[in-house]
Amino acid sequence: MGHFIINLIAAGGYWGIALLMALENVVPPIPSELIMGLGGIAVARGSMALAPLLIAGTIGSVTGNCFWYWIGRKVGVARLKPFVDRWGRWLTIDWEEVRKVERFFQKHGGWMVFVCRFLPTFRTMISLPAGLTKMGLPRFLAWTSAGTLIWNAVLVGAGYYLGRRFTDIDKVIGPATIAIVVLVALWYIWRVFTWKPAEHST
Repeated sequence: MGHFIINLIAAGGYWGIALLMALENVVPPIPSELIMGLGGIAVARGSMALAPLLIAGTIGSVTGNCFWYWIGRKVGVARLKPFVDRWGRWLTIDWEEVRKVERFFQKHGGWMVFVCRFLPTFRTMISLPAGLTKMGLPRFLAWTSAGTLIWNAVLVGAGYYLGRRFTDIDKVIGPATIAIVVLVALWYIWRVFTWKPAEHST
């Protein structure tokens, strides 16, 4: 993965950064940490400039997040009910819980979108409930852009100051990603065996 990212950045420059960051938000296993960290190394070497790098990375990331946002907008919460009623046992959620999540997100969705930009996996998937609950596009773009810009700046700064040693993070990201996937799978299995629907779902 690391060599693929390095080669694409070398060949595509800022466009390569934007493309990778868009893909990172559609295909989560592509690590933004490595993409923007390598961009920071390029800034330290003088082969890239800070402002265009941050702009390219942020535009790419926001574009990728819009993919899941529009899927959510297209589906909408109301269309989920037949699906939840039929497959709720395996989703470990019933319609009453869906409505609670919807109300919570409608009230606190902006901050949720912003905060989740700093969390692996969640920074991608948080766009889906934003779309499902019909969060306004300007609001979604504002919170997403703010959180993404800050996160990208942190990663670029880390790459800038750590230099070549930053590429070693790829050796950690791979096993860490696998560990997270395993933990999520175990949590899901536990949910399936222990979950019970609410007594008065509507």
